[in-house]
Amino acid sequence: MAKKKATRRPAGGRTTPEPAAGKRLKAARRSPAAGKAAGARKRTAGGPPLKDEPLADKKERAARIVALLSRAYPNATTALHWSNPLQLLIATILSAQCTDERVNMVTPALFSKYRTARDYVAGPPAEIERMIQSAGFFRQKTRSIQGACQLIDERYGGQVPRTMDEMLALPGVARKTANVVLGTAYGMSEGIVVDTHVGRVSWRLGLTPGARDTKDAVRIEQDLITLVPRERWTQFAHALVWHGRGVCTARKPRCGDCVLAEHCPSAFTFDNAAGTAGGDGTSGG
Repeated sequence: MAKKKATRRPAGGRTTPEPAAGKRLKAARRSPAAGKAAGARKRTAGGPPLKDEPLADKKERAARIVALLSRAYPNATTALHWSNPLQLLIATILSAQCTDERVNMVTPALFSKYRTARDYVAGPPAEIERMIQSAGFFRQKTRSIQGACQLIDERYGGQVPRTMDEMLALPGVARKTANVVLGTAYGMSEGIVVDTHVGRVSWRLGLTPGARDTKDAVRIEQDLITLVPRERWTQFAHALVWHGRGVCTARKPRCGDCVLAEHCPSAFTFDNAAGTAGGDGTSGG
């Protein structure tokens, strides 16, 4: 006689076979390795945002953080190499899921060959793909670059537009790219750039209570906009990126070297937070 499968008894009294997916989930929860991995994720993400901190207190703390970052990184700007708004737009599109260092290796030849929006439109897609291949997602990025340049050439006389709505109408351009170009190339504070570093560091600082996690870019930007003076939006984002690359790194935050530690709820909560040397370099972006 065949053995019956293990069963579980729901509240109603009927017995039903336990789904295989449920068994796997329970096994994963019991797994020491899974628990260790979850703990590591929590430690590297830092503590949750300070949801109960009064807004007035959060604004006061944010003001101190902005001032400290401004003094620590007075010349902070994008690591991308560019000499005009079109080049910055192209470089920022290329930087998606790619390091700035890699983009800067790709763009010199690209910028030398293609100088205007019309040049990019006329360029053979296969040639552009070959030139940017090492930046990843080269086919999609080529379509975005050529689509954006076509609209820039036809609608804006070859000049990268200067408003958020016009920027967002360009193929391949979302708020992050638009904020980079408007803020860095044109000096216009239309929003705050949220990349992987800004998301991670602002979360650890407890400045993003409305965000679900460090990757919730829309809510992170909304939270930061309420705390940071508009005229500081661009410089603040660049400074957070520099701080995230050099000090508050993804895996080994150097809290002992951090000028923000006194105002950071996550300071010294990591396994190696007391370390003052080393670090894991940068994460992409």
